[in-house]
Parts: sequence; structure tokens; C-alpha cells
Amino acid sequence: MTPMGTMRRVWTAVLCGAALAALTAVPARATGERPGPRWELKETGSTARFRGLAAVGRDTAWVAGSEGKVLRTVDGGRRWADVSPPGAAELQFRDIEAFDARRAVVLAIGEGEASRVFRTQDGGATWTETFRNTDPRAFYDCVTFFDDRHGLAVSDPVDGRYRMLSTADGGRSWRVLPSAGMPPALAGEASFAASGQCLVSRGPRDVWLATGGASQARVLHSRDRGLTWTVAASTLPAGDPAKGVFALAFRDARHGIAVGGDYRPDQASPEAAAVSRDGGATWSGSGRPPAAYRSGVAWLPHSSRAAIAVGPSGSDLSLDGGRTWRPFDTGSYDTVDCAPDLGCWAAGEQGRVARLGIGRGGAAAR
Repeated sequence: MTPMGTMRRVWTAVLCGAALAALTAVPARATGERPGPRWELKETGSTARFRGLAAVGRDTAWVAGSEGKVLRTVDGGRRWADVSPPGAAELQFRDIEAFDARRAVVLAIGEGEASRVFRTQDGGATWTETFRNTDPRAFYDCVTFFDDRHGLAVSDPVDGRYRMLSTADGGRSWRVLPSAGMPPALAGEASFAASGQCLVSRGPRDVWLATGGASQARVLHSRDRGLTWTVAASTLPAGDPAKGVFALAFRDARHGIAVGGDYRPDQASPEAAAVSRDGGATWSGSGRPPAAYRSGVAWLPHSSRAAIAVGPSGSDLSLDGGRTWRPFDTGSYDTVDCAPDLGCWAAGEQGRVARLGIGRGGAAAR
């Protein structure tokens, strides 16, 4: 690395550390002011529900949602370009993975041919459909990438096992992986396409899958890019099609957070979060979980302890690795994602997109 590159990395680490310290500051008791995180809404001009989100940095982010809508910003949310794939208005985009400001892969969900994958390499000016599901039994939910070449997409169980789709060329082509290494699904088990976080990866080979809708809310883990899997029960609510693990986040191969609950707004979710310290082999319920169902979760960059969870009823911050949570915003968001430069974004219904900032005040809706 050149001296200039080394200096840039040092300054990035310093600035991120300073910003993180401010974001996670303890409330100032003397004045009653509360420095800490807050969501800064960014006007998108859209009414779509954005459940797909890819944070590239503080300036660049992509969102994908209902009505086949894909938006991109490269100036911190001041302006949003509608870069939706042509003819996609009938599709429901639920996940998007972006490698930079120009390259992204977006997943549409649904039964049969409604499940599709599109790829762009010119900032959304043009798109190529690289996968269309032809099996009426399959329903794809989420997509994740280990690097800019290798990735996976997951379908709800087909013939009693989750189906994995794999790419080794950045999403240009896809193949269904053998299912021999996949544990049998439970009766009624599925994954939730709620935030693009039911399938998440960390490092070159580790990937985790969140499940719900069955007698147990489980987390599956693969160490070989989806060829073989182990399975563990979580502590999150189960036993109903509306309950389970909705989102996962791992900061390394061992430390993970799971969030979810019961997505019905009239139902309580008293155990909406859990943590793992052994790569998802075992899970412990958070001692003080979020007060309600949460659909998205992300670790704050450059921190081993700070994380954010979001849901339709608000957002929560944890400063101890997910063991306890406190609310900091009551606005509605479905998903959250953070980039290495501390560019954290959230997105949700009615075109709502926000970037995390530092402010003062209480947990007001924004």
C-alpha cells in the first residue's frame, strides 16, 4: 500500500472512531440533553415500500422495493435517481446488494417466475435479467454476497429443504446447489422476505439463514458457501406463521445478533432479539430486548459492541453486543445497513429513507 493509501486508512479510522463515540455517547444528565444517534430523513419522492437496502457509504446507497422501484443516491440522499429496471413495475424487490456506486444485484420475490434477479454495472442505466425462477414451488427471499463474485440466494423449502442458488461471477449467472447438505425443513418453515437480511454472510465462506413460521425459529449456518449446513434453535418467538427470526447480522464468524418476533402489529413480541458468540451454534435471548417486533439489524462499523435494530414501530440501539437495547427513534423502518465509513442507512414504507446522524433530543419520531 502506498504512503498516501496508508494515511487515508488511518484518517478514516480516526474519523469513524470519533463519529462512533459521539453516536453512542451517554445522555448528558446535567443539561437533560441527549447526544446520540438519530435518523435524518432523506426525501426520495417515492411512495414505494423499500425493504431492500445497500449502504455503500455515507454518500452512496441503493434502495429497492415495491412497484419494481430501485433508487440510488451518490450525494448523501440530497438527490435520488430512479434507476428501476424497465418493465419491472409488477415486481416486488425485497433485497439489493451493491458492490459500489455502479454495480448492484437486485432480487424480486414471489412464486414461480415472479422470483427474478437483475444486475447492473453502470449505476442502473441498464439492467440485465440474470435469473428467472421456473419452478412454481420455489419462492426466493434473500440474496447475499461474500465478495464481488461469489454469492447466494435462498428459496423457501422445495421438496422439504431450503433451495440455494449460487453465483461465482458477480450475479451474471446462477446455478442451484445440491441439497444433500441442507437439513430438512420443519413443517411450515420458511424465511421472511422482510428486510433482505434472512440470508447474510461474513468473510469468504460463512453464511447464515434465518427461519420462522414453524415450531422453532431456527438459524442455519454454512462454512462452505452453502454446500453443507448445521442448524440451531433460537430463543425468538415461534409456533405461528407470523413468528420467527426475521433478520441476522454477524460482525465476524462468531458474534451474531438475531431479531424478529411476531410481525402482526396487534401482537406482542417480548423476546424479539437474541445473541450468539459461537457462530450461531447456540443463541441466548437478550436480557432487555427491543419492546416490539424488529425486522432489520446491523452492527455499527469499527465497534465490537454497538448495533442498531429497526422495525415498523421504531429503532433501538445496543451498546453491549445485543444483550440490552434502548429505543432512540419511533419512526417506521423495515431494514438497516451500514458501510465501513459509518454510513448507516434505514429504509421502509412510503418511500422512507434515512441516514444515521448525531443529534440531541429524545427518541422522537423522524
